[in-house]
Amino acid sequence: MKKKHLLFMILMVLLLAGPSSVKAQCSICTRTAQQMGERPAKALNKGIIYLAITPLAIFGIIGYRWWKSERNN
Repeated sequence: MKKKHLLFMILMVLLLAGPSSVKAQCSICTRTAQQMGERPAKALNKGIIYLAITPLAIFGIIGYRWWKSERNN
C-alpha cells in the first residue's frame, strides 16, 4: 500500500514540476498583459500560477486526509 502512495506522490510532483504552457489569466489580466508586452505578460502568467499552487495544495492535502480517514471507517 505504501508503494501506491509513493508512486502517487511522485506522479503528482512530476506533473506539478513539469513545464506547462497554461494560460492562467482572466480577461482583465489578459488585456493588461497585452499592453505590457511579451516578457512581462509571461512573468504575470507565471506569478498567477505560482500564487494558485498554495491554496490548491492545501485543499488537496485536506481532501486526501479526509478521503483516507473515511476509507478507514
